[in-house]
Amino acid sequence: MRTRIASRRKGGFTLIELMIVVAIIGILAAIAIPNFIRFQARAKQSEAKGNLKSVFTAQRSYYQEYDKYADNFSVVGFAPERGNRYYFQVGSTAVLPEVRNNVNIIPVPNSNAIQVDVFKYVGANPSPGCAFTVPGTWAAVPGTPGALPGHNFANCPAAICSWSATACGNVDSDAAFDAWWIAGADADAVTGTCGRDPNSKAAPAGEPQIDYNDVDC
Repeated sequence: MRTRIASRRKGGFTLIELMIVVAIIGILAAIAIPNFIRFQARAKQSEAKGNLKSVFTAQRSYYQEYDKYADNFSVVGFAPERGNRYYFQVGSTAVLPEVRNNVNIIPVPNSNAIQVDVFKYVGANPSPGCAFTVPGTWAAVPGTPGALPGHNFANCPAAICSWSATACGNVDSDAAFDAWWIAGADADAVTGTCGRDPNSKAAPAGEPQIDYNDVDC
């Protein structure tokens, strides 16, 4: 009797049972890992949305004091923290972009663009160029500011007085870039861009808008 009990205690899993367990783990990993990577990428997008809202707040504060908007970040006081994955720009053409490729950042007066922090993300594109889709119409006064990034800094507080800022960065391992924009005027956004809800055209002022969702596209 003792011999039989001892032999039972020494018994283990069969090869078939181990193979089933390995197969289950493989299936769970195949499902969980892509979802985890996608979740990480979505979390990185919060940098673009948060900083674009900061640009909007800074521009509105500047307008309250000077009755106009500014076409550079240094004047309005926008300076994102180090470690930014996104390239930020206000206005249609980059002027004197702030370079972040060393331990110390040298402030650039009248700069309207901030490059990706390549000191931290070595090998990243410091100035990725995203091709933004122009909104179909700008819904209300101040009218049509022009091609995205739409802007008219000089004629405030006239009817056409607006601005927009963009964020472009890579949040995953492919070659495409994640593209966002924000504006100082309400807009009727163009649909059909990848990752944007085709049933949602409204683009209220101060609300970050996705132009190309690198997570889903």
